[in-house]
Amino acid sequence: MGTVKALVKKAKKGDEEAFISLITQYEDVLYRTASRLLNNEEDVADAMQDAIISAYEKLHTLKNDEYFNTWICKILINKCNNFLNKRKSTSMINELLLPENRSDGYQKIELEDALNSLNEVYRMALILYYIVGLNIKEMSEFLTEPEGTIKSRLSRAKSILRNTYYKSEEVMAYEK
Repeated sequence: MGTVKALVKKAKKGDEEAFISLITQYEDVLYRTASRLLNNEEDVADAMQDAIISAYEKLHTLKNDEYFNTWICKILINKCNNFLNKRKSTSMINELLLPENRSDGYQKIELEDALNSLNEVYRMALILYYIVGLNIKEMSEFLTEPEGTIKSRLSRAKSILRNTYYKSEEVMAYEK
């Protein structure tokens, strides 16, 4: 994490190359997060662009340099939510936690339906944990909720999916 902290410090001093390096490091995470929340590639690209511009303009407001990832993901999620609210569309989540050895199209649809049936707080917990890659503490700070609440949401979301949709499957058997 030392390199992230150093790059953020340089970027805060106006080093554009340092900011570009930071974005490049987190580009895949940002893309996966936006694509799980939005319906089409154009919206994903627009949300990412808006988030990056906002991050660049507001970089001076980042208090703890080592939390750049969490901070920019929060900006991106807010941008995605703005797109969803404007278009009044539902979020479509694809392939979240789908076992790698399964490529059946029907299972993808089933998983998408299962995830979309979850309450928003459970779905967001799964996205932040498994897609964005935040740990429980970072999620707690990000969502301004106690760590126990976050753990219980993750556990409850996995339990709902397991009991409702995947009774005989070993979905989400792995942990970070």
